[in-house]
Amino acid sequence: MRVTVERAALLRSLGHVHRVVERRNTIPILSNVLLRATDGGLQLRATDLDIEVTETVPADVSDPGATTVPAHVIYDIVRKLPEGAQVSLETGGESGQMTIRSGRSRFALGALPEGDFPDLAAGELPHSFGIAAADLKRLIEKTQFAISTEETRYYLNGIYLHTIEAEGLKLRAVATDGHRLARVEIDAPEGSAGMLGIIVPRKAVAEIQKLVDDGGDSVAIDLSPAKIRLRFASGVTLISKLIDGTFPDYQRVIPAGNDKRLTVERESFARAVDRVSTISSERGRAVKLGLQEGRLSLSVNNPDSGSATEELDVDYEAAGLDIGFNARYLLDITGQLEGDTALFKLADPGSPTLIQDREGASALYVLMPMRV
Repeated sequence: MRVTVERAALLRSLGHVHRVVERRNTIPILSNVLLRATDGGLQLRATDLDIEVTETVPADVSDPGATTVPAHVIYDIVRKLPEGAQVSLETGGESGQMTIRSGRSRFALGALPEGDFPDLAAGELPHSFGIAAADLKRLIEKTQFAISTEETRYYLNGIYLHTIEAEGLKLRAVATDGHRLARVEIDAPEGSAGMLGIIVPRKAVAEIQKLVDDGGDSVAIDLSPAKIRLRFASGVTLISKLIDGTFPDYQRVIPAGNDKRLTVERESFARAVDRVSTISSERGRAVKLGLQEGRLSLSVNNPDSGSATEELDVDYEAAGLDIGFNARYLLDITGQLEGDTALFKLADPGSPTLIQDREGASALYVLMPMRV
């Protein structure tokens, strides 16, 4: 194989594919990126057996061929080459190495044969539709923070994507860790009607979020019960296995009868929570919200480090209420809201609270209280 490629194009593509490669691998080939030079350019592919990312970059191919080299090593080499450089990649002879040349720099990397590289073949993906990149980004960004990291409840380790009839057909994304729930919906893209409900795993979600930023205006999605394929307009293709499990009935968690309404200026509230939580213990992180008509007091008591209180003027006309929340979770949710105000719908100190920008907003959040 002999191929010459621009450093910027190679670095961008290596940046896309090398992230799925785990730094510690018991299977040596999984530490490598597959490089395949053909008349169409240089194809790069990496996988961890759950996710596979493929991209082809323009290249001057003298001799077609393929090999695999350590993904993180070649990424670091190309990253450190000067901007505007041309990079030459060559394999040949019996050495089992690939030579990288650029200017006066020369590197020889140990290579493994392409025949050993696994292929995460997508198989039949019967359901296909397109989605605007901005819509996909919104669905992910507004829910990703609530994905559970608890491995025992593996079915919560991702975002649940499904269509639902709610004043028109909607494509809905839901994530929860049992303490908080995030639900965001958009008008269902054409072709998505009847799609299977799928759970996209946390690592795939993180990769999609990075790829969607520079992946063009639209994304083509193909689905089966076991896998999802996303083809970005930039030429990157991501295939991921889906979580094989049943997402819980989240609708039961979303409170419908909370009649106490608190409206507060979002940024002032977030800053106040951040300030008083400075005193809270790392383990508890609890902040108490004391509600009276027109007034909200935030307080934290920590036997080890002291106490803090702050008051805010708010729109609240219901009976007085004291309720506690995890400060970090409050900040996570208010950080996702887009309006100037936050609407809290409360019931009592032991019941979940609903948080939105406003009534009828396309994103809503549910937060379980803490005992304070």
